[in-house]
Amino acid sequence: MKYRIALHKSEEGYSVSVPGLAGCWSQGATEQEALDNIRDAIREYLSVVEEQLQGEEFREIEVTV
Repeated sequence: MKYRIALHKSEEGYSVSVPGLAGCWSQGATEQEALDNIRDAIREYLSVVEEQLQGEEFREIEVTV
């Protein structure tokens, strides 16, 4: 699955967030480290969401942009 990320370079390194997943962010000293860290953060985020929604009914809808 692909996620759009926002990558920001600063004097300390890189920060990265996922606009589609509120509160999902990470950082790294290098761009590659930040990208590796956000992959882990996305996995953890989705794991927590899945756990919190156990037993709920799910449906998919299509949205045209």
